[in-house]
Amino acid sequence: MGILLVLVFVLLLVIGVPIAFVIGIVSLLGIMTIPDLPEVIVPMKMVNGLDSFVLLAVPLFILAANIMNSGKISEKMIDLALAIVGPLKGGLAQSNILVSMMFAGVSGAAQADTAGTGKVLIPSMLKNGYSKETSVGVTAASSTIGVIIPPSIPMIIFAGIANASIGALFLGGIIPGILIGLAMMVFVYFLARKKNYPTSKKLAGKEITAKFLDALPALLTIVIIIGGITSGIFTATESAAIASIYTFLISMFYYKSLKLKDLPKIIFDTLALSSLSLFALATASALGELLSYYQLGTLAQDFFTDNIGSKWLFILLIIAFFLIIGTFMDAIPAMILFVPVILPAAAAFNIDPVHLGIIVVITLAIGLATPPYGLCLLIASKIGGLSVERSFVAVIPYLLIILAVLLLVAFVPSIIHFIPDLIGGNAE
Repeated sequence: MGILLVLVFVLLLVIGVPIAFVIGIVSLLGIMTIPDLPEVIVPMKMVNGLDSFVLLAVPLFILAANIMNSGKISEKMIDLALAIVGPLKGGLAQSNILVSMMFAGVSGAAQADTAGTGKVLIPSMLKNGYSKETSVGVTAASSTIGVIIPPSIPMIIFAGIANASIGALFLGGIIPGILIGLAMMVFVYFLARKKNYPTSKKLAGKEITAKFLDALPALLTIVIIIGGITSGIFTATESAAIASIYTFLISMFYYKSLKLKDLPKIIFDTLALSSLSLFALATASALGELLSYYQLGTLAQDFFTDNIGSKWLFILLIIAFFLIIGTFMDAIPAMILFVPVILPAAAAFNIDPVHLGIIVVITLAIGLATPPYGLCLLIASKIGGLSVERSFVAVIPYLLIILAVLLLVAFVPSIIHFIPDLIGGNAE
């Protein structure tokens, strides 16, 4: 029966059924074949899967990102980033990466970064002589940093599954995210020299200071979120709510770039995007019941401990597995389905949950820029008017950079633990 369910799963994916519905259908079919489990357990598990205070952070962080984009706050960050790194070779591409690092500290959603910064920077890069490949590749790849530098919606989900500290996961993602961003900027510098991409005008110190002060209220969102969580003042969910309120207030009353008439569209977009992730999470919870009935976690632990004698080989297998899964599945259902399966084996190899969480999140972030799922790649290619095939070729060097940093932090876990150990962040 298990083989039949796998075939149904693959078939539904091939014919284009959305992953959330695929998971739900397979869950229902599987449970219907088990006499001891009534079918009503599927909706029960779906409801229970969403009955979590932590999960409120998902739509709230998406709301904060949408407010930032609609309220033109992201453009303030773009102006500041361009003022800082614009004079470097390939200044617009450099600022694209830097603003993605800034935006990551607010939104927790990579897609919002791609849409927000891409709509501004991709046309600007094309206008200034950058190729479509460079414009789309830089935008799609750098926006994946949005789920690595905190806050991060996938980290929140992982923390709920693995009972790990959200604060430690958030702090653990800071150095890897910065390393990825800086490595991309170095690559862009040499690419810009080779292709003779332009630099931006160097601004005087007073002008840079003015742009910094203009963007400061937006940048304070990062301080509020990370500082509040790691200091224990509020939880991740509360920080998401505060971030949403704060970005609304500064957009409406400080920058005066947001109108009340904009709110219905912002709320609709937030509900549409968050419902996709949360419905997938709900159906994955139902499938989790089916997997637990067949004791898949125990079977996986026995397989790994009996056949894989090395902790590091296990980590390589986990990276390879999630690289494949991430190409056709969103991070949230991927983690809900497979993290409970690998957790017992990871514990057997004495792999810290925070270390495992950062590895899984970075690996799945690569999937955001790889077809066929690759939402960041799809959004950027649409904005840039470039085919998905050419966009993927353009993004490959940046994906190799992410992969290199991933392998570094996977095999040198002290990089991940440095800031959490230094600050000792605790969260819900």
